[in-house]
Amino acid sequence: MSTSVTSTVPYTLTRIGVVMTPEPGNPLEAEGVLNPGSGRSADGRLWLLPRLVETGNVSRVGLAEVELTDGVPSGVRRDSVVLQPDAGWERAKDHGGVEDPRTTWVESLGVHVMTYVAYGPLGPHPALATSTDLRSWQRLGPIRFGYQPDLDTDLNLFPNKDVVYFPSVITAPNGRPAYAALHRPMWDLSWVRPGEGTYLPAGMTDDRPGIWISYADAEAVARDPRALAELDQHRLVAMPEYEFEAVKIGAGPPPLRVPEGWLVIHHGVTGELAQGWDQQQRVCYAAGAMLLDAEDPSRVIARTETPLLEPQTEQELSGIVPNVVFPTAIEEVDGQHYVFYGMADSTIGVARLDRTTS
Repeated sequence: MSTSVTSTVPYTLTRIGVVMTPEPGNPLEAEGVLNPGSGRSADGRLWLLPRLVETGNVSRVGLAEVELTDGVPSGVRRDSVVLQPDAGWERAKDHGGVEDPRTTWVESLGVHVMTYVAYGPLGPHPALATSTDLRSWQRLGPIRFGYQPDLDTDLNLFPNKDVVYFPSVITAPNGRPAYAALHRPMWDLSWVRPGEGTYLPAGMTDDRPGIWISYADAEAVARDPRALAELDQHRLVAMPEYEFEAVKIGAGPPPLRVPEGWLVIHHGVTGELAQGWDQQQRVCYAAGAMLLDAEDPSRVIARTETPLLEPQTEQELSGIVPNVVFPTAIEEVDGQHYVFYGMADSTIGVARLDRTTS
């Protein structure tokens, strides 16, 4: 289990404004645009990959170029839809979707790595795709978690979300070079089998969803990129600890290398979860941050006790799911980092990330 970490995280978030709202009359955006990935094309242009939600809660991933005003993200120009729920495991009888893309540029592989939630017959499970141009994506299939005897469970049984890959190779617990990913298993199988209940890994007593890390062997990935979806050496990174995280936590944008280590902007949830797959109407999502050790990112060295950003504006307080600030992407523009986030599951906002001097 994690223990309290009280060191300072010397970063702040300052909201800038709204960058994308649903396009009137566009049926693919009737239930919101939200929770984008991001990336730069070879010509240096900055793009968002927003989740587009059609009536009936069917999600796709779009592509939209970020417009800048005086060097600050201020809007988007829509381009196309780049990922749809075409695979059988991305669709259910009355639902389907490719949701909440998170994208990391992995320079050593020369590809953008997208994780997304495939919402199939057994609920939400993470999947992987790669691209060299942000337009054409190759599915690598569902992410597979290797069996680990000391956990006395199979992580593949459980719904899992908020998967983000680190942008560079790190050293895995076995001492080998690896690509690492953060993720968030959910132990309550009532999601997929009503009344089934919660099954915790060995050694855990807290059933709230927390942040885990797993690894893909770098040499195996070099031989076959599909190995990027084969994760093992699972470790718990962080559990909910503070008031704004009372229900659960999950990773946001891909980890950002900073002088102190790896900066992870995460979301914390308070409130009351309803039963079933649609749990979101009586909760509040806010954004916090934690620092992970540069050499061992399974170790938290600092985290925020209070939110860096919480719902305050009309767009954050009212929408498809009210009271939501949900960060999912981070990009640098002229030396300044900006965090893109979902606002009440309806629109997309942007906040400036600053390092404090004290």
